Amino acid sequence: MGEPVRQLSRERVLGAAVAIADADGLGALTMRSLAAALHAKPMSLYHYIRNKEELLDALVDGVFAEIDLPVPGGDWRAEVRRRCLSARTVLARHPWALTLIETRTSPGPATLRHHDAMLGVLRGGGFSLPMTAHAYAIIDAYVFGFVLQEASLPFDTGDAATEVADAIMASFAAGEYPHLVEFATRHVNQPGYHFGGQFTFGLDLILDALANAA
Repeated sequence: MGEPVRQLSRERVLGAAVAIADADGLGALTMRSLAAALHAKPMSLYHYIRNKEELLDALVDGVFAEIDLPVPGGDWRAEVRRRCLSARTVLARHPWALTLIETRTSPGPATLRHHDAMLGVLRGGGFSLPMTAHAYAIIDAYVFGFVLQEASLPFDTGDAATEVADAIMASFAAGEYPHLVEFATRHVNQPGYHFGGQFTFGLDLILDALANAA
């Protein structure tokens, strides 16, 4: 006998949608491809998701649910830092989410809890409302921008970065672009180099500046 067909549920539908987006990007996610992944008929999905827009909203909410919530009442800097480290990990796991997060207009409960917690931590840390707005915008611009840049790089390890740098420098004439050569040979090509290692340095720099400005 073959394996029994698993009962569909909203959780299974969303889980399959995330798996498709993670593997092949949002462009590969359609109601038809989702139904195929679940071994179901496309029309059966509409018992759990009304349409593609609701599906995208639910995916964004699921991403926010994975990010560690900062806890109001504690040390704001430590809580925001923990949240940012978690956000970077989650967004790197779901790179498609960056194109959706700022475009959705029907936030779900996890999204709302996340924003409320971030605002609460900053307000509890002594930030005025205007400074809270500045801080939240700057923090997320850095986190989202870093994740986007990291995902766009043509390498993902120190060894791969060295190979890319060497290939680029091979086309340079002697003495051409001396600062690029110095940076590549004395920094990028050194053991232990990893672009992602810059993240915490930049994050701490921003948090230090915000602490001084609060």
